[in-house]
Amino acid sequence: MTDELIYDWNLKDAHSNLGRWPIVVVDETLRDGVQSPSVADPELDQKMELVRLMAEMGVGVVDVGLPGAGPRAREHVLELVRMIRDEKLPIIPNCAARTLEQDIAPVAEVQQELGFPVEVYTFIGSSPVRQYTEGWTVETIAETSRKAIEFAVGQGLTVCYVTEDTTRSRPDQLRVLFENAIDAGASRLVLCDTCGHSTPNGVKQLVGFARSFLEAMDADVGLDWHGHNDRGFGLTNALFALEAGVTRVHGTALGVGERVGNTPIDQLLVNLKLLNQWDHDLSGLNRFVHLASEACGVPLPYNYPVFGDDAFRTATGVHAAAIIKALDRGDEALADLVYSGVPATAFGQSQVIEIGPMSGKSNVRYWLKSRGHKGGDALENAIFQAAKSSPTILTEAQLSEIVSKSSV
Repeated sequence: MTDELIYDWNLKDAHSNLGRWPIVVVDETLRDGVQSPSVADPELDQKMELVRLMAEMGVGVVDVGLPGAGPRAREHVLELVRMIRDEKLPIIPNCAARTLEQDIAPVAEVQQELGFPVEVYTFIGSSPVRQYTEGWTVETIAETSRKAIEFAVGQGLTVCYVTEDTTRSRPDQLRVLFENAIDAGASRLVLCDTCGHSTPNGVKQLVGFARSFLEAMDADVGLDWHGHNDRGFGLTNALFALEAGVTRVHGTALGVGERVGNTPIDQLLVNLKLLNQWDHDLSGLNRFVHLASEACGVPLPYNYPVFGDDAFRTATGVHAAAIIKALDRGDEALADLVYSGVPATAFGQSQVIEIGPMSGKSNVRYWLKSRGHKGGDALENAIFQAAKSSPTILTEAQLSEIVSKSSV
């Protein structure tokens, strides 16, 4: 039915690589996300619920924190990994760490104490601008990285090597760092758009370079993409990275993170679902987004895609009339299609029709019927005239008052 009603230009001459390799989503909300100076670090019980929701939705890996950051961070990491172990959640815990033994040792201690595997994502800056600022050379970066990776591997940790600012790093220097990391025992390479510098073409070029490098080495090493949103390309770049061949892509709830934030993981999951690349149920994604908003102290914009208050809400007469006609047919799927590019019900949402200055009589009749009120010309006209003279939509209280007065 959908194919008959919608001509999808998105699929015309599309030659997608999605589906050729597995897609794993890595949630960074509880570590990279809370680095924003405007974001609160959630309480432990909130973090636990967020991780449970991640697992339900099929998120494969969760960054549970940086245990070397202090006692609170270590306690939270320990309890989150314990919960994942005890509740047998289908999600892999990872911890961030600088390429320093003092950061990696606390991760190893958590793994050893709980007897449960934890991955370590150990990071160091790689771009010329970082080298110049820090007084580093490629050789010192490689030496520091090797010592850290070998220590982590010796502690029984799975190591993912993170080159910060990869998207502004030289290919000849990346080859040195990648080969050094793999030789030291790294299982994955993480390509980072730390400053949100990359365009989609930059993603394609960098991922293509990294894949060619790994193929030339004949290395069984995974490839991640970690992106930021400074130029507004966060979501687009994540999808391009998957097209280009990464098998893990990172994001955060609501895109929270340093400066303007990271790839919004909720929007990423929505798009993977719409691209038929996500088999897991995402009806809990609405709960996840709102819990993250509350836990992190980040207000949800009214026009935020899919989960903002206005995502499926209209007071416009023409739009509302079409939705109402679909609902009158008893066809909720059609109501989701006629004025929505995203099916509300697939993500725990529903269409909402309001009454305001741009509304028609159909809005009024729908509101009255949906609340069990008997209509009639007098009541409909009273509501309609009130709407036309109001600068905003009418609230439930205002509408109820009109109904009450009409019944006197």
